Amino acid sequence: MKKLIYIGCFIAAISITSCRVVRPGEIGIKQTLGKMHGGSRQPGSVAFFPFTTKVIKINTRTVESFQALPLPTKEGLSVNAELSLLYHIRPEEASNVYQKFGTNYQEVVVLSNFRATARAISANYYAKELYAIARQKVEKAILDELKAHIEQYGFVIDAVLLKDVVLPPQIMASIESKVQAEQDALKMEFVIDKEKKEAERKRIEAEGIKAYNDIVTQSLNDKILENNRIKMYEALMRSGNSKVIITNGTSPLLNSINTEVSDKK
Repeated sequence: MKKLIYIGCFIAAISITSCRVVRPGEIGIKQTLGKMHGGSRQPGSVAFFPFTTKVIKINTRTVESFQALPLPTKEGLSVNAELSLLYHIRPEEASNVYQKFGTNYQEVVVLSNFRATARAISANYYAKELYAIARQKVEKAILDELKAHIEQYGFVIDAVLLKDVVLPPQIMASIESKVQAEQDALKMEFVIDKEKKEAERKRIEAEGIKAYNDIVTQSLNDKILENNRIKMYEALMRSGNSKVIITNGTSPLLNSINTEVSDKK
């Protein structure tokens, strides 16, 4: 009886260990005595004999690998950069990937090529370009170069993202100085434009005053001037303050004023 129990337990253990589940996003590869056989297994359960055979599961989902790398620049500096690589394995190539690179394929072929490619591409750009100006160009250049290197082995490069670049202090100071100079130049352009508009306003105002004076001058004649002179003398005559009036001696109004003053005496 005990033998039957032992045999039953042994069979149950064998049954449990002789079945492996391949989940969605994975490919199963059956290896018997070191040899691949039967091709790739799609998601589902895979039965095998545990003493001679094993099932290797290869992830075919898109994977993100984050890398913090020192990158050389065109001027010979080194900047610290944070990059992300998104890639996946073509399901139909999973068996070939495993046979060529094993389960450590990510480090052996993907990341080693990614790091080398990123450094080679960054050396073609200045530090300030990596920081802001040419970031998208750098991402595309790394993406295209990496595709040329490893897609032939069954990998698909989905994206390369240059997330952050930390520049040396001297470069940051130079960039900030340049930005400040650009802001000062824009401010000066604004001031110059404002002064030009103010000068134009004054010119128009002066032309208006000149036009007004020309009209007034053209409208003046001897009779108007004589009438204004008489009104002025009348105002002076009514004033009780002492006054000295200097004329050319021919004004009749002046004689009348003198006669009136003499009579009062």
